[in-house]
Amino acid sequence: MSDTADTGPVLAADGTPLKRSLAKALRVQKIRALLLIAPLLIFVLISFIVPIISMLSRSVENDIVQNTLPETVPLLAAWDASSGELPGEDVYDALARDMVIAVNAKQHTKLATRLNYEQTGIASMFRKSGRTIKKWDPVADAPFKEKFLELHDGWGDIETWKTIQTHSGAITNGYFLNAIDMQKTPDGIQAQPENKQILIKLFIRTLIMSLVIMGSCILLGYPVAWILANLPAAKANLLMILVLLPFWTSLLVRTSAWKVMLQQQGVINDVLVWIGLVDDANRLIIINNQFGTIVAMTHILLPFMILPMYSVMQTINPTYVRAAKSLGATDWTSFWRVYFPQSIPGIGAGSILVFILAIGYYITPEIVGGTKGVFISNRIAYHISSSLNWGLAAALGTILLVVVLILYWAYDKIVGIDNVKLG
Repeated sequence: MSDTADTGPVLAADGTPLKRSLAKALRVQKIRALLLIAPLLIFVLISFIVPIISMLSRSVENDIVQNTLPETVPLLAAWDASSGELPGEDVYDALARDMVIAVNAKQHTKLATRLNYEQTGIASMFRKSGRTIKKWDPVADAPFKEKFLELHDGWGDIETWKTIQTHSGAITNGYFLNAIDMQKTPDGIQAQPENKQILIKLFIRTLIMSLVIMGSCILLGYPVAWILANLPAAKANLLMILVLLPFWTSLLVRTSAWKVMLQQQGVINDVLVWIGLVDDANRLIIINNQFGTIVAMTHILLPFMILPMYSVMQTINPTYVRAAKSLGATDWTSFWRVYFPQSIPGIGAGSILVFILAIGYYITPEIVGGTKGVFISNRIAYHISSSLNWGLAAALGTILLVVVLILYWAYDKIVGIDNVKLG
């Protein structure tokens, strides 16, 4: 007689099926891990994801015209801008009602600022008109067309009404068009005047100069990282302190120091004159231009290139190079064929880090770059802090983000992001 095998489920110590018990333990483990990283996830969400979403929304939102002129906008939409005639009396009456409410709520200045981005002079017209409109009675003082025409010449200008009509939508592509030197007009999309076409040049300049800065950091940082990785520990630690020393000094101080050194009466020109390489009457102009920006930013970002390369080079076994030499390879061949390929992950990590940092810098280019060495980030900072054109700043920031992501994707396809290592 043979024993019959038990085909029932395997039980845990507490009597529950082992499969169910393992699944429950795994869920508890995942929940515990999620709770541990929850503070970091919340911090990233608040400090990174939310600002990016806000930037994306600001680059297209345009509800201030509709919200400030809720009666005027629907009536103005039916107006034929190509007729050559001003809007009808009903539009002016609706504008009066909307403006009285907006002036009392102090919203007309925000509307004026928004429209002034598209047509210079509208802001002063709204502000001057607001002082008088505040005293109007929207019912007793009607009709208002003649009153508006007497109030300011701009209310009798068809271009003013075309601007309001064109930019009255809740969503607009106008900011993105402005960011690429185009503009949204009543006649369609057109190029900006030639004297205002600067943003595409700034984008190209930013990309090219960031690549040059990245390349100069590789050329200067690779030998330093190699020396650090091959020196005895005591000497390497001393040299590492010198590499990290710039981090202990304010960015503003370092940039200002370069401004002093690079000017025509600065240290560098004085030394060149003293050794006879440059005539005193023809001192070099190496400040307030692209050269000054590249020099200063290379110095500032060089540690960010050295550290990743050094951390990777530390892991390279020196016996590989010795083995190559023992097989007859020269010093150059053993370096280029054996050592250098193993250090490429560090170069990749440092390159990505330096390039992304460089493309977003604005303090250093602002101080030492002048008008020829500034980046697109300086223009973004200007629109945020000075012109208060946050929509255009958001559009420029969004385009910059997309460009960086495209370059990152291209790098991944060509080199492979899996090959990038920090040691």
